[in-house]
Amino acid sequence: QVQLVESGGGLVQPGGSLRLSCAASGSIFGLVAMGWYRQAPGKERELVATLTSGGSANYADSVKGRFTISRDNAKNTVFLQMNSLKPEDTAVYYCNGREVTSAMYWGQGTQVTVSS
Repeated sequence: QVQLVESGGGLVQPGGSLRLSCAASGSIFGLVAMGWYRQAPGKERELVATLTSGGSANYADSVKGRFTISRDNAKNTVFLQMNSLKPEDTAVYYCNGREVTSAMYWGQGTQVTVSS
């Protein structure tokens, strides 16, 4: 089992920045990728960014050039740096871990609200 705990959400004005963190614990050695998804009210959960164990990053078109995913292996933590935030980035952000078997783990979610 893998446990994922997110932090760093909050309220920010348009154009501002936030950094989300996701601390992983448990049987993390089987994870081949970690990432971030988000779900806005009335919408389906969508991929934001992923980072494989080999270091390959993938981003949704809507966040390319604004968001950066990274990790600290020593702390088993994945980060999502979000710059130039827009109101349409408002959502609950979920940390995700995926095993080679395609089993998925989710955090509890952290709210990000972009509003003036």
